[in-house]
Amino acid sequence: MNSEDRFAPSERILSGATADVYFLNARRILEQEGVDPRVTMEVFPARAGILCGMREVEALLSRVLPKGSEVWGLSEGEAMDEKEVVLRIRGPYRSFGIYETAILGILAHESGWATQARACVEAAGDIPVIHFGARHVHPDVSPRLEYAAVIGGCQGCATPAGARLAGISPSGTIPHALILCIGDTVQAVEAFDRHIDPNVKRIALVDTFKDEAEESLRVARALGDRLWGVRLDTPSERGRVTPELVKEVRARLDQAGFNHVRIVVSGGIDPDRIRLFRAKNAPVDAFGVGSAISGAPPIDFTADIKEIEGQPIAKRGRIPGITPNPRLKRIM
Repeated sequence: MNSEDRFAPSERILSGATADVYFLNARRILEQEGVDPRVTMEVFPARAGILCGMREVEALLSRVLPKGSEVWGLSEGEAMDEKEVVLRIRGPYRSFGIYETAILGILAHESGWATQARACVEAAGDIPVIHFGARHVHPDVSPRLEYAAVIGGCQGCATPAGARLAGISPSGTIPHALILCIGDTVQAVEAFDRHIDPNVKRIALVDTFKDEAEESLRVARALGDRLWGVRLDTPSERGRVTPELVKEVRARLDQAGFNHVRIVVSGGIDPDRIRLFRAKNAPVDAFGVGSAISGAPPIDFTADIKEIEGQPIAKRGRIPGITPNPRLKRIM
């Protein structure tokens, strides 16, 4: 499946059902008046960040712009400055005007998520960050959230739909629910080992029933070399995961000869907590991050018409004519 198919817009978007109604009114009026000028529209963000959503925007515009139109933009995942033009569209206004709402919304949310993911990744340095935040948003948008997290630098995401967009395999093993249903962590991990593809890393969740260090040793003895790692996800009611806990688990595993077992930390992880673990030299091998990325505020984007039929024009407060940006590349 090619990129355009993966990011194809829904019928609701194409029909205009997700557009602000005044754009639909504008198209109807222009149609009745027989007016359809060739315009140049520029899109820019209210603050700096990581640009994300361009593949989806390109897939939309490729379906609605007529031959002879032009689209220029920054690439997916590039850093953008405040008010930098990241997208320039040149074509008949009626062909794409109703999609302004969709274009701005796509870029706003996906760039906000990608920007926060980058903050987590930069805080982690060379320690991988995996995104676990799909449960914090509506399922219809969670694949875009997960894709944006990967664009921001996360090395994995949890849902098949998000992983499909990102072109990777989903990351994850077993939830607390399975361990509770089976009644024992070791038995649950052994069942996982029996029934799940051996290419999936064996990572045991070790905070359900017993002390994390004790449970880590139990699953390590049960799986031996097949155990890739343990995940510490201690809830806030138990004080969450701390650097000291990570150090204890690492020491206990090493003393028992399980030096190969890695430690994944999750639960309320954000850039500040990542920096805390690193400052205290906690031996974390990967971080799982959820709401710190999923709860990121959108980055506002604005779209302005800057030319009509090649003549500079703009609303009051904006400078008429195209805004030079040598970083823009022709994408359509």
